Amino acid sequence: MAGQSIIIMGVSGSGKSTLARTLAEHYGFEYLDGDNFHSQEARDRMAQGLPLDDVMRLPWVQRMRDHFRAPANAGKHATLAFSGLKQAHRAILREAGRKTLFLFLHSDISTIQHRVDKRAGHFMAPSLVANQFESLERPTDETDVVEIDVRGSLDDVLQQAIALVDKYLLDQGHSAVANKC
Repeated sequence: MAGQSIIIMGVSGSGKSTLARTLAEHYGFEYLDGDNFHSQEARDRMAQGLPLDDVMRLPWVQRMRDHFRAPANAGKHATLAFSGLKQAHRAILREAGRKTLFLFLHSDISTIQHRVDKRAGHFMAPSLVANQFESLERPTDETDVVEIDVRGSLDDVLQQAIALVDKYLLDQGHSAVANKC
């Protein structure tokens, strides 16, 4: 049985990690943070305020895909906080062969910049928010991606996410998982 993945995507500061962690708890899935798949070199670069280019991002995305493909993880269900800025990177994650739903967290740049400016302890420099918006390829024609506006409260965003996961990812055979909370 292939595992299921809920991939929470969006620019830095959109609330990916918080939502992915909360959904993992709700459904009893494993929580993964895409930041943990970055090389130390990539982390250091972003901490210096230097953006990653597509060549630098590719091994990072491949490590996540390979994690999902690993026999030890094949049947495990997971949530993943992952920027997913590029369509090609989302396509690589689809190669893992899992039943997947992407939740695209979005908002305006001023809201996101305000959130990132207030955040403490993250390796990514706040100056990279504009670059994240410039790099984002909106998932307009990807049928496994649904959008959530994150300007509301965390509870509002969470309730929307649960409704979407229940509707698009979990089928009747997984109703026990859906009712875990």
